Amino acid sequence: MLTKVFQSLKPPPDLKISEWADEYRRLSPESSAEPGSWDTSRAEYQRGIMDSFNDPTVREVVVMSSSQCGKTEICNNLVGYHIAQDPSPILVVQPTLDMAQTWSKDRLAPMLRDSPTLSSLVKDPRSRDSGNTTLHKVFPGGHITACGANSPSSLASRPIRVVLCDEVDRYPVSAGSEGDPVSLAKKRAATFWNRKILLVSTPTNKGASRIEMAYEDSDKRRYYVNCPHCHEEQTLSWGQVKWDEGKPETAKYVCSHCGSLLDEAERIRSIKAGRWIATQEFNGIAGFHLSALYSPWTPLADGVRDFLEAKKQPATLKVWVNTYLGETWEEAGEQIDDYDLSNRAEDWDAVPEDVVLLTAGIDVQDDRLEAEIVGWGRDEESWSIAYKTIHGDPSAPTVWRDLDEFLNQSFEHELGDDMIVRSACIDSGGHHTQAVYKYVAPREGKRIFAIKGVGGEGRPIVGKPSKNNIGELKLFPVGVDTAKLLLFSRFKIAEPGPGYCHFPVGREDEYFKQLTAEKIATRYHKGFAKREFVKTRTRNEALDVRVYAMAALSLLNVNLTSLAKQMEHRKEAKEQVKEQKPIIKQKQSSFVNRWR
Repeated sequence: MLTKVFQSLKPPPDLKISEWADEYRRLSPESSAEPGSWDTSRAEYQRGIMDSFNDPTVREVVVMSSSQCGKTEICNNLVGYHIAQDPSPILVVQPTLDMAQTWSKDRLAPMLRDSPTLSSLVKDPRSRDSGNTTLHKVFPGGHITACGANSPSSLASRPIRVVLCDEVDRYPVSAGSEGDPVSLAKKRAATFWNRKILLVSTPTNKGASRIEMAYEDSDKRRYYVNCPHCHEEQTLSWGQVKWDEGKPETAKYVCSHCGSLLDEAERIRSIKAGRWIATQEFNGIAGFHLSALYSPWTPLADGVRDFLEAKKQPATLKVWVNTYLGETWEEAGEQIDDYDLSNRAEDWDAVPEDVVLLTAGIDVQDDRLEAEIVGWGRDEESWSIAYKTIHGDPSAPTVWRDLDEFLNQSFEHELGDDMIVRSACIDSGGHHTQAVYKYVAPREGKRIFAIKGVGGEGRPIVGKPSKNNIGELKLFPVGVDTAKLLLFSRFKIAEPGPGYCHFPVGREDEYFKQLTAEKIATRYHKGFAKREFVKTRTRNEALDVRVYAMAALSLLNVNLTSLAKQMEHRKEAKEQVKEQKPIIKQKQSSFVNRWR
């Protein structure tokens, strides 16, 4: 009996975080592709990141990383360790409250369930006496709280010793009116002499990336590997990945010292034997940078395939740079030249054959409506089919009758069929909101929708609708900055293909001036960089209506590739008919002559 009592009072073994994870952590089948016992050696670079938390001289850890490098599991291991080994008040901050709930349900709960050491310490929230909830759990010696960076109340309550901030580049600039969410979270730990803070994120845009700024303030550790042929140390860089043209499966890593080719097995072995080296003086902040080149779960061939697909458009290349290389994206050319767009004007008599559907965007001004019909093809290649300014008072019915006439017209397609507008979005955020509601109400069945532009990076092009308006209509929020960033990246595409924008001959210069009437500027809010669009001239309606036409396409949620294939089949059928017609006529004529 006394032995059992003494054993219960015995402190836990003195383990580093990586050692604890190897001994006690279990990966769950619903949250991991490799369920079972955790094995740090599977991705050896994770050891240095986790164990830096055990270093008493480190007060803050910064991880700027690509996706698929295990940074979320590192965060989970830190949580598990501080529940079992070093009980403390813990705060996990996700970009939004919804994401905090998702993390708790999909990541935390399975870990607590499947790791026996943890399940014995944290009661199931479903038990009657647990006192635990999805976002708050208690264990002997501490508690864990999950919250969203958009929730100022969650960031300003009880003191916290361990603060874990996940995907900080997706945080809002301010938590309500309280200020920077990261700063608010850090203040929670200010009273603890042994506080630990973790900042983790995939980076976004250069100059506006929280994780990049934090990494620059750290000792900037890089992961060095030895070449198995010349044994020289080096960091892995994308420029050293080589492959035969058109054959991603031939991808190999080329040693920057001796030029030897490393196959997949050699790359993985080199990574396992690698080490972290600081490149700046240590100041209490340990910084780590990782790309997917170090990931054992991402073969080089997959990286090459993704790169070849991503480089077709600036927008997708940006995502690849952020998520594969773990690097910030630097915009080249913050403003688009209107002459560059007008000089690419083309001549077409009917809707070009590559167009598979039409959408429209409408902007409401005090004395007119501005409307554009846009044709869409495979990979969102676009054509400006028609543009119209409808003069008149939007509070009177005349302009809306004219808009009906504009939207209800049919357009001849090069393959011979007529096309009509499939969806349209009308801005309701001006001075004529009620007039817009009145127009839209009986036409929602025709996919004509009221929208309201919402600024800020990271918002979806079209969000969830609300009916909290006088007309009780579906009012869709449109992330105008997201749409404009995408549109500006497409304006830069020089050759027809995915994302390219076509314009017709005869369009007035004013149209192109309005289309390029904004530029991306970096402004600072309470010391943090924020990218936003600013006007370079007064009128920008052409840009706005193009954004609304993109929103209308998003609302349709159609597979453009599938529609394009159908159009190709129709084209082939028509061409076959044309080829067969002379033969059929000749046979008919011969038969008639013989009968006579």
